[in-house]
Amino acid sequence: MLGVTLLFATVAGKLAFLAGSGGPEIVASLTEPIARTYVRPDILDRGGRLIATDIEMPSLYADPSVVQSIDEVAERLGGVLPDLDQAELRRQLSDRDRRFIWLRRGLPPRLAQRIHDLGLPGLAFRTELRRAYPLERLAGHVLGSVNFENKGANGIERTIDDAGGAEPTLGAPASAGLPVRLTIDLGVQHALEDELKAAMSRYEAQGAAGLVMDVRTGEMLASVSLPGVDPARVSEVFDQARLDKIQGGTYELGSVFKILTVAMALDNGKAKLDTVLDVTKPLTAAQFTIRDLHPAGRPLTVSEVFIHSSNVGAGLLALAEGAEGQKAFLDKLGLTHEIRTEAGPVARPKLPAQLGRAEQITISYGHGLAVAPLQFAAATAAIINGGTMVTPTYFASRAAAPHAGARVISEETSRSLCVLLRRNVAERTGTGQRADVPGYRVGGKTGTAEMPGRGGYREKSVVASFLAAFPMDEPKYLVMVMILEPKGTDAAAGEVLAGRNAAPTAGDVIRRIAPILGARPVADVANLPK
Repeated sequence: MLGVTLLFATVAGKLAFLAGSGGPEIVASLTEPIARTYVRPDILDRGGRLIATDIEMPSLYADPSVVQSIDEVAERLGGVLPDLDQAELRRQLSDRDRRFIWLRRGLPPRLAQRIHDLGLPGLAFRTELRRAYPLERLAGHVLGSVNFENKGANGIERTIDDAGGAEPTLGAPASAGLPVRLTIDLGVQHALEDELKAAMSRYEAQGAAGLVMDVRTGEMLASVSLPGVDPARVSEVFDQARLDKIQGGTYELGSVFKILTVAMALDNGKAKLDTVLDVTKPLTAAQFTIRDLHPAGRPLTVSEVFIHSSNVGAGLLALAEGAEGQKAFLDKLGLTHEIRTEAGPVARPKLPAQLGRAEQITISYGHGLAVAPLQFAAATAAIINGGTMVTPTYFASRAAAPHAGARVISEETSRSLCVLLRRNVAERTGTGQRADVPGYRVGGKTGTAEMPGRGGYREKSVVASFLAAFPMDEPKYLVMVMILEPKGTDAAAGEVLAGRNAAPTAGDVIRRIAPILGARPVADVANLPK
């Protein structure tokens, strides 16, 4: 007993000596990195339906110091993950000084279970947050994507981060905060995408795009670009072949620009609806000659210039306005500078270096100036909503009050354009007659523009577009449809003109979305209020 007591006393004394001696510090080194992830709020449509959310998913990592057989791990893991680079895995596992290597993050649970069942020493899982998009490609361009840390990379997801809506977290997920409610209506979004897919098939087109906007507030109810993207597949998000055509690309849109040209002439007092223009002779500018596709063979009033889609008539109106006046009008409508939405920056307009005679004429009917469809739609919304500018938005919380923007044209000019747009669809001579939907008083304008190529324009490759609005006695919604490189199929009577493809597609869209938006069909009126 005495011996044992002396032994413990000796040990206690030694411990006391070491504690007070100030010897070398013992440093603990953490060889396994702390994985950071971001917790994100849910994204909902305007009706509260889920579009994006966070879910917990297993991520696979390896500890090389515990791995018993590098070859076995590489071969058996490669059997479950066929795209795994086995040579690179062998190289990483050969570094026995490392304690932590990510192998695959965000694994589906079934795949993770198969790896777990392999029973390979040195492999383990960590639960991380991953973004899930239950509707896959629906509204994919608008939503954007996140990186491996669940941090927003582009689109709405990036805007959420910029506004402080995503919080980094270590270990257990933190609270995601309040959901983000968009202006998008999933019913409208699905209908628009479905009809555009059908149009691509029907007209054998290379691509299609479309949008639905509230002309009073600028709220985006739908935005579709085909081919679409799955936000969960980063390779698709950054694939140039899947570029967002609505706000990521610029296009010469053709005769839909005549909406702006006629509005400019009426609002600045250079013409009235019954002003007669001599369109019997082509216009010349340097070496260029501008003719009408289907000449009327007689002078036309301004109303007829619009409905018959006369390029010569539009050019005469632009020349009467003058270069400075034309540029000032485009400036006022926001078509000469870059804009952005919550989905990201909108492609900058491509303007000619100067507005000479040729540029004035061609811009009047939608050539020589390329803009993003979203930017053009916002400008046109101001023309038909009573004359006030709108700012396109995808966030319900940022939508402006109706008609709160700056005035750009008079109410009288706006009413005149609404009458013309309705006549262009309602009358048998109008280029937009195939967009009519009984009961919904649709108005609109066609545009067919040859696509630029090497050495000039490609005659058989066109962008066919149709800009529609309804109901034209009190416009609420704007629908824009764009079909890229359609073929002259039997469904289009062998033609590639917008009146044969984009116009009927817009009508099909309106027929489906009007009931969703609560628009009630009524008996068509012969004359709109003046």
